Amino acid sequence: MLIAFFYDVDFVKSGSKKKKVTKAERLKLLQEEEERRLKEEEEARLKYEKEEMERLEIQRIEKRKWNRLEAKDLERRNEELEELYLLERCFPEAEKLKQETRMLSQWKHYIQCDGSPDPSIAQEMNTFISLWKEKTNETFEEVIEKSKVVLNLIEKLKFILLETPPCDLQDKNIIQYQESILQLQELLHLKFNVATEILLRQASTLADLDSGNMEKVIKDENVTLYVWANLKKNPRHRSVRFSETQIGFEIPRILATSDIAVRLLHTHYDHVSALHPVSTPSKEHTSSVTELVKDDVENVEKAISKEVEEESKQQEKQSHLIQEEKLKVEEEQDDIEVKMSSAEEESEAIKCELEMKVLSETVSAAQLLLVENSSEKPDFFENDMVDLFQFTTLGGVYHLDILELPPQCKPVKGWMIVEILKEGLQKYTYPPETTEDFETENAFPPIEVTLEVHENVIFFENPMVVRWDAEGKHWRTDGISNVSYKPNERLITFSLDTFGPVTLIQDAHINMPYQSWELRPLDVNKVLLTVTTVFTEIQIQIKENLCMLSSVKLKDKKHISVLEGTWMTPTPFIIALKEAGLNIFPTRYSHFYVVINNKVPLVEVKAYRQMALLSSTFAFGWSKWNLLCNSTKVVFKVREHLPEECTENPNWALLMFSGDRAQRLKIKEESEAFSEALKEETEFHSTLYHMVRDFASKEAMEKVRSSNCQFVNSVCHMLLSTRLLSYS
Repeated sequence: MLIAFFYDVDFVKSGSKKKKVTKAERLKLLQEEEERRLKEEEEARLKYEKEEMERLEIQRIEKRKWNRLEAKDLERRNEELEELYLLERCFPEAEKLKQETRMLSQWKHYIQCDGSPDPSIAQEMNTFISLWKEKTNETFEEVIEKSKVVLNLIEKLKFILLETPPCDLQDKNIIQYQESILQLQELLHLKFNVATEILLRQASTLADLDSGNMEKVIKDENVTLYVWANLKKNPRHRSVRFSETQIGFEIPRILATSDIAVRLLHTHYDHVSALHPVSTPSKEHTSSVTELVKDDVENVEKAISKEVEEESKQQEKQSHLIQEEKLKVEEEQDDIEVKMSSAEEESEAIKCELEMKVLSETVSAAQLLLVENSSEKPDFFENDMVDLFQFTTLGGVYHLDILELPPQCKPVKGWMIVEILKEGLQKYTYPPETTEDFETENAFPPIEVTLEVHENVIFFENPMVVRWDAEGKHWRTDGISNVSYKPNERLITFSLDTFGPVTLIQDAHINMPYQSWELRPLDVNKVLLTVTTVFTEIQIQIKENLCMLSSVKLKDKKHISVLEGTWMTPTPFIIALKEAGLNIFPTRYSHFYVVINNKVPLVEVKAYRQMALLSSTFAFGWSKWNLLCNSTKVVFKVREHLPEECTENPNWALLMFSGDRAQRLKIKEESEAFSEALKEETEFHSTLYHMVRDFASKEAMEKVRSSNCQFVNSVCHMLLSTRLLSYS
């Protein structure tokens, strides 16, 4: 056993020794490894070549298919564009109806004979202004009643400037309308000052029995007046509050002991800010749009007149040559008359067609102007100046004035005697220009003011208070301190260094860019446009040539707006929404203040026009892929809207449009990456109309073709005004 054990140990030791590899064996192993590597490389090469051949084959097939689709698209392009042109005749037809409506309104105004002037006629406006200037001793209530007529005239003039196609606006007319607006605004404010003076002369007779001072509040739909006259000059009476409200002032001691009156005139409109310039296309652009068509009209008219002359000459020649054959001559004359009448009818038809062509080009130029961005930013503004291209005034203007108390009426033997100052109502200078006679520097502290925010205005953030600089003619943020806002009570309190007009401002682009949007049919010639922003969801109904605010949601809570349920034409509707703080309408300068997905203007206009054409039957929606395609293309969702279908999981199609080509994309909204690949078994077309026709029902396309022209034009105007494809 002992011997066997040692044997096993020796055997294990000898087996554990590493076998030495010879040089020949090492070379053989290297050779085998090299052969294996070469074999793997060859297999990889063959596999790559096979895959590359397959890829090239697929690419070749795709390219051949693409070329075939392009050839097919090119072959039918003219036919599709001609059909689109016929469908887009609705835009000049709608504009023609607008022109007829404007002419009819002028005629109605003429036959109404209500004494109000036609705002478009300078002579009538000048007469109206002169006659009202001559009228004196009007009470505040009388001025308020007259102001309704004045505000209506100003509104009409503004609508003329906004609604008239830019190509039809002459420079002299623009200057005339703007001058009339400014004259009416200045005269209206002057009348309010005169009426305030008449009211303050009677302050002693209207004094409150408890305080001995006069307090007067006059409210109207457009104006609210708060006046307090300091008759007792009690130094302890320094807190002024109107009619059991929190609206009022905290005045310093020097004012509490002075013969002064404090006035808060809240005009629910802004007649202080400068008028915005009217956007008009350049003369070169206007001429290039219309001159070619006008030349065509002239050439056709000349050709037709020449043809008519030749026919008449031929008639005279034949009448001289064959006078004997009276019956034959009469028959030939009848034939010639028929030919001439048909030629005249043909000329009228051609003239009408060319006039529509001119109108169509004019409308297209006006639509393009709505989406064009300015290449130059507005003039440089100082730190304290308010840029009204970036901010907007809301809730009107609060005219805060400290006035010198005029001489009071005195009863003498049944008569009321009053001294009338020649210089009229005078403002009390606070702080005074010279302060040498006063002991301390704190004798003129800022005046604390508490104002009520207009109930029909929405502020999504705390409003900013700004004051008017009469010398510089702009709003400023300096001179105002200690601003506090109570949103539930709608009260704002601040300290003001010196009195004057103040207003509240908000960022004009607070709702831009939009988070999403949707355009959905509701009924025949009726759609619902929903725009969702960071703060709100705004729903707008559009039918025929009217728009209505359907609902406003603030943080998932419905907000009741005075505009809800009121149908208006697009231009007044857009102005009303802006004045209510619901601004979703960018200007040509907005791209300087908002990061946007800027698209080529012509592509945008073509997309909106064709979306409007289809809107009576098809729903459109926002797509995240619109951000990832380049500026020459737009991407959006589309689907046919059927009343009986379930809208919880709608089957949207993704369309890409470049202005002259529309295609359905293979990707979906939920896909991981963007691709311009064409969806299987689909083609591309020159228009959106023909693209959706490929997958639409016959009933849907019949509805599209029978859409009301005013409805299509209103939808297009709203899309152009909101610019959903660039600002979302």
